[in-house]
Amino acid sequence: MADEILSVAAIEALPGREDELLSTLRELYTLMHTKGYARDSLHRDTARHDRLLHLRYWRSAQMRSEAQADPDVHRYWLKLPDLCIVTVLYETLEKVFEN
Repeated sequence: MADEILSVAAIEALPGREDELLSTLRELYTLMHTKGYARDSLHRDTARHDRLLHLRYWRSAQMRSEAQADPDVHRYWLKLPDLCIVTVLYETLEKVFEN
């Protein structure tokens, strides 16, 4: 886990598309985990039910590069603009400390 790279995105489901978005993300997360690229989690803002926070821990820079070239991953990424808006994106976060 020392080589992991954290990426964070705040996303908002488009009206009427939340169920499809959640299903698509669940499938994408399963694919990313199965291929060993990353582990993901999704959190809901309890103050704004339509806002979700996506956390992705890439296994390494190499695994992120492989995922970015993987056509199976691209099929999911191409669906997302029809399902949600990404309002904030941090591609690479560096850990300062952990307690």
